[in-house]
Amino acid sequence: MNTQIEFFKGNGFIAEIIRTNRRKTASVKVNEGKVSVVIPKNLSDTLVEELLTKKTRWIREKVFLHRQSPPSKVKEYISGESFTYLGRNYRLKVETGTPKDVKLKNGRLTVILPKSSKSPERVKDALTEWYRNHAEQKLLGKVNRYAMIVGVKPNSVSIKTFKSRWGSCHTNSQIQFNWKIIIAPNRIVDYVVVHELCHMKEHNHSPSFWRCVELIMPDYLECKEWLKENGKQLEI
Repeated sequence: MNTQIEFFKGNGFIAEIIRTNRRKTASVKVNEGKVSVVIPKNLSDTLVEELLTKKTRWIREKVFLHRQSPPSKVKEYISGESFTYLGRNYRLKVETGTPKDVKLKNGRLTVILPKSSKSPERVKDALTEWYRNHAEQKLLGKVNRYAMIVGVKPNSVSIKTFKSRWGSCHTNSQIQFNWKIIIAPNRIVDYVVVHELCHMKEHNHSPSFWRCVELIMPDYLECKEWLKENGKQLEI
């Protein structure tokens, strides 16, 4: 077997230990209160215990914060709800009218729909279309800006819906972005753009790749951590 799963009972938490031949270093993650440790297959139990002991305070804080967090409220897509764009919150206002339109003005995100189409599903569809269109415009502008700094030239830039990634860079210099990244703060969007552009030079996550990212964004580690902590909340 390439992967083995064990469990470790710590001080206030239980960690899932995943041993795999595909890892050379150990990593600890806390996702929705679940502690996961991915380690090289032959790492000794003593070193695993030392790692978790060293990380105990950090793990317990993450688990505690998850337990204290209120459950996410399901959106109803009605006036008064809050929606985030580039890290800022805007109140939704649903109005009746034609033609169908979505406007960001005076601190409000206004959706205009015919009376017969004001169902929550239609409001969500209109918002999704607006976010995708604005994501395409913003990301293309950022790509053009940062591509000159990185020293690369993408063949194309497109918007997609990904389940578990924020962007991708193909070997033919085609770059794709998850439109939902436009919900995040502007600096985080910049980080994702720079990340994918640097992949045009290094199609891996080697030290050379991260040096490319750091050269453009010295604070990239903070951006990377922000995405780990908040990525699942980037929804409309």
